[in-house]
This record gives sequence, structure tokens and C-alpha cells, in this order.
Amino acid sequence: MLKVLNKYLLLPVLLCSFFTSRAQLCTGSLGDPVVSITYGSGVNNPGPQIAGLNTNYTYTSAVCPPDGSYTIVNRSSACFSSTWHDVLTDHTANDQNGYMMLVNASIAPGVFFLDTVKNLCAGTTYEFSSWIVNMLRPGACNGSGIKPNLSFTIETTTGTVIQSYNTGDIPATPSGIWNQYGFFFTLPANTSSLVMRMRNNAPGGCGNDLMLDDIAFRPCGPTLDAHISGGTATQLDFCDNAQQPSLFEATISSGYSSPAYQWQQSTNNGVSWTDIAGATGTTYLRQPGPAANYSYRFTVAEAGNIGVAACRIASNTITINVNPLPVTAATNNGPVCELAEAVISASGGATYQWTDDKGNSYLPGQQLKFPATLVSAGKYYVLVTTDKNCSKSDSTILVVNVSPTADAGADQLICEGANAVLEGSGGGTYRWSPATGLSNSQVDRPLAGPVDTILYILTVTSANGCTDKDSVTVNVMQKPTPDAGADKKIIEGSSVQLDGSISGKDFTWYWSPSISLTNSNSLTPLAAPVSDVTYTLHSVAGNGCGEKTDAVFVRVFKKIIIPNAFSPNGDGINDSWNIEALDTYPESVTEVFNRFGQLVFRSRGYSRNWNGNYNGSPLPVGTYYYTINRNKELPLLSGWVFIVR
Repeated sequence: MLKVLNKYLLLPVLLCSFFTSRAQLCTGSLGDPVVSITYGSGVNNPGPQIAGLNTNYTYTSAVCPPDGSYTIVNRSSACFSSTWHDVLTDHTANDQNGYMMLVNASIAPGVFFLDTVKNLCAGTTYEFSSWIVNMLRPGACNGSGIKPNLSFTIETTTGTVIQSYNTGDIPATPSGIWNQYGFFFTLPANTSSLVMRMRNNAPGGCGNDLMLDDIAFRPCGPTLDAHISGGTATQLDFCDNAQQPSLFEATISSGYSSPAYQWQQSTNNGVSWTDIAGATGTTYLRQPGPAANYSYRFTVAEAGNIGVAACRIASNTITINVNPLPVTAATNNGPVCELAEAVISASGGATYQWTDDKGNSYLPGQQLKFPATLVSAGKYYVLVTTDKNCSKSDSTILVVNVSPTADAGADQLICEGANAVLEGSGGGTYRWSPATGLSNSQVDRPLAGPVDTILYILTVTSANGCTDKDSVTVNVMQKPTPDAGADKKIIEGSSVQLDGSISGKDFTWYWSPSISLTNSNSLTPLAAPVSDVTYTLHSVAGNGCGEKTDAVFVRVFKKIIIPNAFSPNGDGINDSWNIEALDTYPESVTEVFNRFGQLVFRSRGYSRNWNGNYNGSPLPVGTYYYTINRNKELPLLSGWVFIVR
């Protein structure tokens, strides 16, 4: 019995090297949390009440809780006229929108936290801790705010206190600062369950307000150090094809009377750990494995407890990153034709280094681009390297096809209206563009008859689909273009000037017929025909491309003679009003009025002479007035005529 007592008296002495006496927190190595209260996370603020949270305080949905209550928040600001600190993130690492417990302590002391832990190992040392912020600003409550004062207590399930710790007054700080408070203890013999309690000791009043997060209960023990043999490194990076066995070593400071060891492995960045079978010494030789990120750690407990997670501590982590080789894909856009752009590409990496089967090297890059030649055909090799510096080679074969040589023939010179045969060659199929003026745009020798000078482009295509282009110009020599001017109208016996003109270069001209023209070789001769006539202006090209013509019509109106008297007395002499040549105006209208303005005669075309009657009766002797409307193109004729009996 004395020996056992001495053992437990000695244990605190052995542990003093890995605990800090001021804060009473473990400074050795910790195990995985047996209890971990982080309050979760969420976007709502405040968050919902947490089920199973044992506390004497009342939950409230208010962001700023009143006295004697608490809430769960992911941020706190502007509470009580900003006499509280603004705390905008919780303490838990990498906890987006993480929640924390905000407490406005009651007038009477009360319990913040209460929990029971089972399946522990007697004789094992544990740490009980929490991160705390004094929410009251130093100047609040006239600078006399009540400071939070907490007790951490470990009890048996029957209520016997095993050990306790008091934070003392937690001072106000200029900003909301997280500080960890807690203590360690050794679980007595024959004890495997306990009760954890956090209690507020400070009196009520102005102040005594705090934020809690990350309440933890976990094994604590001597300092463990795990590293890769041969130095202090804790990380190695391999490429999948270059792995080597790796020897891990661990050291442990004093503190255990009969330690047992177990190496563990994790493939999910330490979220969960698996014991490595047979790895129960202070060294472990890792063998190569599939590409993945591996984590390793060294765990220690008293003999007999190593298989209980709640009773063992763990070392720092050793990381082995086995990086995969790139998944490469080397391709090209071939077959390509000569002088077309060749594009050779690779994928799967961060950098690319190219060579070819002729010993040429190229600038690094994911793609090679160049005009293809028959010489550039062949095999191209690429070394693909990832951002983890793992490399793999690949290759692709570029095929280059021979391109045809298009020949559109010599330029052509033709007269306007003539045709020329284009002389295309060099391909299997042919296409001329544009198709304007061509008899067939898809033969080698089409007939071309454009109306104006034009450039034709010939595209020839070989049997392998490669193309080439050439061009030919068909120059069209234009004939001069005559313009005989507008049609003319004259009265018989008069003359009119013709308005001829010619556009173009190098030409001669003449009019036909030359009759009644002052000069048939003038563009603007005077014409005095005695009857209707069509004159043709001929323009003759000086380049031998023939002539063009244009015509003008000259209308000759007959001159009429209007007598101013006649004697319709039946003597056979001058018995009617004979208007000479009026019958040549078939659309003319002749009207005669008496001195009172009464219409006494009307005739269209004047096919019969007026005999001086009106409604079959002779008109009396006198003066009568006439109008003669030959047509709208000639002026109206008017005057008087005297009837003599």
C-alpha cells in the first residue's frame, strides 16, 4: 500500500516538466479530445439552442442576452450601448460562421457547463480547459465592472471533488481577447467516470459577462516528438514512381511508469486515425503506397490502456505526400497540309518541355504552333511536369500532307462583250471565285466573259484535301458609250441642235443618216428634216473592239395655214374653211365661237372642212373666233375667221 501511495505522490513531480504552474495547462502532449464543445456553426445569428447543454442559465434568442441568460452567436457587436466588446469570430480554427456561448451572468453564482465522462483510465492525467473572453470593456461600469471568476471542478459521479481550479478574476482587456483557462489532474485508482463542472463565482451587478468556446477534456502526458530519421523533418514529398521506404522515430520525455506505443495513420488529414498493425515501437518503417496524402503520429499510454482512445496522448504529425504522376495527353491537329498551322498540344501538368525525333528542342509551353512543312512531320516528345514536380513523358506523331500548286494562268485582255478561256491547273478539283461571268466556276478551263475588269481567284484541291490558291486578272477593254441625247420636236421648216456625247477613250464617231444635218461628224450638228426621222450616233473604238450606237428621234410637225375668211354660198369657190395640213394632227381639237361665246363648231382631227353651218343651218355673215389645240406639246392657236355670203 505504501508503494502505491508513493507512486501517486511521485506522479505530479514527474509531470511538472510538461505542465505550466501558473495556468495549470498541459505543456506536454495531448490526446484526442474526449469531450469537445465548439457549439457548431451556422449562418443564423443568434443560433438555435443546443440540445443537451447542461447549464443553470436560461437560453434567449436575443443577440445581447439579459442577466441570468445565455445565447449562441456567431458574432456579437454593439451590445448594451457598446459597453461589451465586439467579437466577430469564434475561437475554433477554420470554423466558418462558428458559434460560441455568450453569457450575461446572473446575480447569484451559477453553473455554465456540466457534463459526465465515462470509460476513462485510472492513473491517466487529463486536461480540462476552455477559451474565455471577458466581454466588458475596461471603461464600462465607470471602470469598476465586475470581473468574471470561474471554477473548473472534477468530481466523482457521487459528488466527491477530485480536483478543482480557479481562474481568479479575469481582467478586462482593451479588445475582446481569447485566453485559455484550465488545469490538469490525474484520475484516481478505481475511477473510470467523472463529472466536469464550470461555475461562475463572481457576484452579480454591472459586469461579469463573458464568451465561452472550445471547452475540451483530453488526455495529457509527457512531451512526444515524432520525426523522420536522420534529422528533424516532419514532411516528405514523393512522386508516385520515386517512393522510398521512410523510417520514423519518436522520443518521449519521462512521465509514464510503463508506457506502451502505437503508430497511427490517417488519409483524411487527421479527421480519423487508424492503428498500424505491428507498429508498436518507437520507430516505424513506412513502405511505399499508392498516391495520396498520408499523416502519421505516435501515440503513448500506460501499458494496458494503449487501445483506449480516451487514455492515450499523441505526438505531432508526420506528413508523407505521395504525389501522382501527371495524366498526360499529347495530341496534334494533323494530318495538316503544307504551310497550314500545325498545333501540337499536351495536357495534365503545370509545365511542358518539347523535343522532336530530329533532336530539336522547343521553348516550354503547353502548345507548339508553326507553319507545317514536310520536314516538320514526325514524332514530338513532351515531358509533362506537375506543380508537385512529378514528371511523365508522352509523344504524338504529326502527319504533313503535300499541298498542290495552283496556277490560274496568265492575265487576259478582252474587248467588252467578248470571252476568254481561263487556264487553270495544279489540282484535282477546281473552284473559281467569284463566279461572275464564268460559264462554270468548278472546271479548270471555264469561259470568262465579265462586263468589266475582274480578279478571279482559283482554289485547287488535291486528293488528300490540301489546297492552294492563285489568281488571274481579266482586263476588259470598254467600247466608248454614245449618248444621242433626248428626242427632239420641230415645226416643218425649222431646225434643232442634236445633243450627242460619248464616254470612253480613244474613239471616233459619226451620225447616220447624214441627210438634213449640218455636219455628220459633229457631236452637236443642226438637223432640219422635212419629216420624222431617226438619227443614229456611232462611236467607234480605236482599240479595235468595234462600235456602239445610240439613236435620237426628231418629230417634224407640219406647218398649218389658217384662212381668215371663206364664203359658203354654194358657188363652188371657197365654200369651206380649208385649214391646210391640219389633218396631219389626228388628235387636234378645233373649236369655233360666235361673238357671244357660243360654240358653233367643234372637230377632232379636222377630217372634214367646216362649211359655215351650225346644227345644219347656215350661220349669218360675221366674224367668228376659233381655237386650235394641236396637242399638248405645241402651243394653242387662236384667231378669227369671217364668213362671207
